[in-house]
Amino acid sequence: MKIYFFKDEFEFLSNFYPTPFIWKNRTWPTVEHAFQASKSRNSYYEEIIRKAKSPATAKKIGKRVVLREDWEEIKVLLMTELVLLKFEQNLDLRNRLLDTGLAELVEGNYWHDNFWGDCFCSKCKNVKGQNMLGIILMEVREHLKKP
Repeated sequence: MKIYFFKDEFEFLSNFYPTPFIWKNRTWPTVEHAFQASKSRNSYYEEIIRKAKSPATAKKIGKRVVLREDWEEIKVLLMTELVLLKFEQNLDLRNRLLDTGLAELVEGNYWHDNFWGDCFCSKCKNVKGQNMLGIILMEVREHLKKP
């Protein structure tokens, strides 16, 4: 079985899903807020992004910050840490993730993101997405299965 899109009953898999969790001794409204805030070493922007009204706004601000020099090296490990915290700190979501069983999780999209997901638009039809977010979710699911 494959879950191709993080919407409807599987919306909770999305980084935009409202799931407060604690990281760096502060509460973050979504994984997207924390991820975008981590792009910069500027604490001023980090706090503006953390307080953004929506994950879409956090992402918009995150696209404008000066990236930290090691961003490409740390972004996957950071995403893994944030996704793990989301599911460790929210028992209901943890159980829902575990309920996906052995399903392949694919962050299908139409906005040309072939790194974190797999874009299904006609422009990207000949490109196989890396689906890093889906892979991370499946790794976190396996980790959470351990006693």
